[in-house]
Amino acid sequence: MLLCSHCLPIAPLRRTLAPLIRSTWSCVVIPHRGLGGSRRRNTEIGFGSRNGRKGGRVRIFCGKDEYYTGNNVPVAGFVKKREIVEHILLLAAKVDISDADEKDMLDFLYTTQYYMRGIVAVSLGRVEGPNVENVTHAVYMRFQRKEDLARFSGSPHIFEVLKQHVLPYCYGMLSVDYVSEVEDDMLSIFRRGEDFNHGVEFILLMSLCEAFLGHAIEDAVLALRNLLEEFDSLIVQGTIGSNFSNGNGDYTHAAVIRFHSYEAFEMFRTSSKYKEMWNSKFQPITKKVLLLHFNVDPMENQLL
Repeated sequence: MLLCSHCLPIAPLRRTLAPLIRSTWSCVVIPHRGLGGSRRRNTEIGFGSRNGRKGGRVRIFCGKDEYYTGNNVPVAGFVKKREIVEHILLLAAKVDISDADEKDMLDFLYTTQYYMRGIVAVSLGRVEGPNVENVTHAVYMRFQRKEDLARFSGSPHIFEVLKQHVLPYCYGMLSVDYVSEVEDDMLSIFRRGEDFNHGVEFILLMSLCEAFLGHAIEDAVLALRNLLEEFDSLIVQGTIGSNFSNGNGDYTHAAVIRFHSYEAFEMFRTSSKYKEMWNSKFQPITKKVLLLHFNVDPMENQLL
């Protein structure tokens, strides 16, 4: 399917397809009996469980503050989460774009973070290999809140950047936005540190069948999240969520995964566990899929 060439890539917001995971939950302790002795965490709805006093089990719901048991004792080992908004912009550049024009386009897109409040991370690059949407370049941005993304979408600055430095060199573009969560620390939220200075950015867009909205999609998303945790030695960070943008070309869900290296990306993509997860969970409910990746330039991060 060709990308839309007559519209801006940043579309008006609309209601998300699934309930958002909020970061303002209070901490509640509920007796939980009959489970095994190992700690279990449900990443889909944001709770975990651990051994309580006298060998019992307690379930702790996430909160923005400290976590406490019924006796007002802090719970150790629980990872606090922060809600963030992910924005993906995909471009189809004209075949005759020059190296100078390409650099100019990417430079202006990258430096928008210095003119707009609320942008906490930016990553962009030339897409490696062919794909079904003829995407040539990808731009990834992280915002603190939906309101920040809305301000960005209506900003005169980004409008001028698109008009003067992007649209003249591209014949198509699309955007996807989703809410997810990451660990509540500065390096994870702002994608800073040595691990984010290099690697491969993997972007996955999916159009899931509406008839399966419910447990099948929730199970598939949870299976992918669990797989990312299992391959944490290869992955710097990964997020996934349901799309709430109407400039998406019918894609309902998206994921962005940063790998330590191209070798790590290949190990994950060719692993039997990834193939089994995809074939059993996603393939039966997926109408179309777009897989992209680009190499992260270390110099890009040194400019931050």
